[in-house]
Amino acid sequence: MFIATLLTSPSAPALDPALVDSLRNAWGGGDAVWLSPDEAAEFPLEARPMNQWDVWEEVQRMGVDLVIQPAANRKKKMLLADMDSTMIQQECIDELADMAGVGERVADITARAMNGELDFEGALLERVGLLHGLDEGVIGQVLAERITLMPGGRELVATMNAAGGYSALVSGGFTAFTAHVANALGFDEHRANTLLIDGGKLTGDVARPILGREAKMQALKEISHRLHLEHADVLAVGDGANDLGMLGLAGTGVALHAKPSVAAQCEVRINHGDLTALLFVQGYAKSEFVSC
Repeated sequence: MFIATLLTSPSAPALDPALVDSLRNAWGGGDAVWLSPDEAAEFPLEARPMNQWDVWEEVQRMGVDLVIQPAANRKKKMLLADMDSTMIQQECIDELADMAGVGERVADITARAMNGELDFEGALLERVGLLHGLDEGVIGQVLAERITLMPGGRELVATMNAAGGYSALVSGGFTAFTAHVANALGFDEHRANTLLIDGGKLTGDVARPILGREAKMQALKEISHRLHLEHADVLAVGDGANDLGMLGLAGTGVALHAKPSVAAQCEVRINHGDLTALLFVQGYAKSEFVSC
């Protein structure tokens, strides 16, 4: 048994009941359940449709995300999330670089690394090297003035935690930022790279080992083992090439507003919804969302 979920942007919900009924009838699905009026609906299927991705492309043009997944074990017990451009709307290193006067150069490297065109570790070291000599006080300034949370993040973490889940923020960015974001959103733990500072200035390097793609996968393995969970119990979300390992290892791996080359390798792709889409695909109705 499978479940098909359709959802739209919560800022402009426009999910047409006629579209839901049309797909349900075409695929021989069961009765539709509306998780949120005009925003999200789901219905059961006996089998995965052969034309799933053709239909996905068609409804994408309508501003609709379509997810089809096995019905069993949809509600997950652990959330493993990337931070930059996932739980927050920015790339922290790009914001630091902009303050240092090398923003355009670093942003280009970041984009290429997240698209899988560059080795993550080498790209990180190159970008951090360009921050050499930056006053450490700039970190606090960036946090206060430039970092904004991704819509739906509070509800996602709070709802899964209220259901007895565990949440971990795992970033290829920096602990100075993950500590703040984890606290703001209610994550149980966070992992990231540590910027090295000497005399109040960034040295242009990070502590070893570097947390990249393999470390994110290792975090999933270590945390799930510690909690006596299976990998199938994990919901992972990210947007970059360095997230692909954990997205593939998790029971449900979600590419959120991801780079095209990343999304193409994921079964669950959210391009129009916000982070609450991750609750809808687990079968939560909007009335069950927990706010904090």
